[in-house]
Amino acid sequence: MAFSLYDSHGVPLERQRFTWRELVQPTISKLDDDAFTRVRIILMNGIETEALRFGHAAARMNAALRLPLAQVRRCEQHQATMVNWLLGADHSPLETTIAYEQVAIEVTAALAQNEPDPYLAQVYRFGLLEDFDHLYRYAALLDRLEGKDANNILQCYTDILPGRPTAVEHRAPDDDLRLPYARQQAHPLSKLHVLTLVGSEFQTHDYYMTIGPLFADPVARQLYAEIASIEEQHVTQYSSLIDPTESWLEQWLLHEANEVYNYYSCLQQETNEQVRAIWARFLDYELGHFHLVETLFKDIERRDPAEVLPATLPEPIAFKSHRDFVRSTLQQEVGLRANGTQIVPPEQDSALSQAYRDYMNGEGSPTSIVAEGYVWVPGTELNRMPARLH
Repeated sequence: MAFSLYDSHGVPLERQRFTWRELVQPTISKLDDDAFTRVRIILMNGIETEALRFGHAAARMNAALRLPLAQVRRCEQHQATMVNWLLGADHSPLETTIAYEQVAIEVTAALAQNEPDPYLAQVYRFGLLEDFDHLYRYAALLDRLEGKDANNILQCYTDILPGRPTAVEHRAPDDDLRLPYARQQAHPLSKLHVLTLVGSEFQTHDYYMTIGPLFADPVARQLYAEIASIEEQHVTQYSSLIDPTESWLEQWLLHEANEVYNYYSCLQQETNEQVRAIWARFLDYELGHFHLVETLFKDIERRDPAEVLPATLPEPIAFKSHRDFVRSTLQQEVGLRANGTQIVPPEQDSALSQAYRDYMNGEGSPTSIVAEGYVWVPGTELNRMPARLH
């Protein structure tokens, strides 16, 4: 269904208010709600925290924009709170980690299949296989540390299999930068895809950096440290796809359009009625933000926003299992490496990254240790014990 970005006005910023009680809504059910409700919640928290992060950076560089940025940020802060607090305390930090990796896999797969630029699609598939491997490593840790089956969170939507081994994902910074899209030629959908992945991956990095030190188990602490480093690489990779010649206001306009697009995508597919009402409310709020920035863009830069964004939003992000696409990508591209800005066959792997990786793994790789001999079975590894005893 086509959605008009410029004709849908939403709620003006001055009417976007919250009370403390309504900020903290009833939580979703860990097991009874569809897994993609949680996927959407985690994704939208990442999109909101990216909006906050961008708003603070922009304010440091633009005195004239500080007040409108502060006004919008206040609402974004409260939106992020309401969204993130939908996750219940019955999720252990490791179970939430499993959910974060499901977000990374299924959302990246959806974007990669719908990406109009072949180079960007290749970059997304490259990152996808690394997140796929992270899920496998964390599933092993969940099984062995808490005795829980990761599929209780995944609900059979996402496979638990090794991807590109995390131990070989470590790259020199020289090999994590990618070629940026050209802002005047790039398809608007490409710009929205990049911002979606930047927000999602940055959130994952920050989450792992926050909860990693809270574990007592030494292997768990090291595992989070190792994968958090890869998540920083992913943020570097996806952020480098943004054209650095975009003005601050152009980037702000794109951020607001991306929030509209993501909330619109969530609204079209949500099965939890309480959560769906939040998506509808925040879609209207983001439309209000978009039109505020649209006015600033016209007044300050004297440019038509239609130069940057079309009137109609693209088709929504497909929140569904992409198992066949992921398996096909795994089969065909798991061995690929990065050399400079290019994704290359393994024999062309960068010498800089090989040296970096050898040093980092010089005393072993926690992601290899935690999954040694691990093969996912329904109900955890303990289900294989009786067979061994016979």
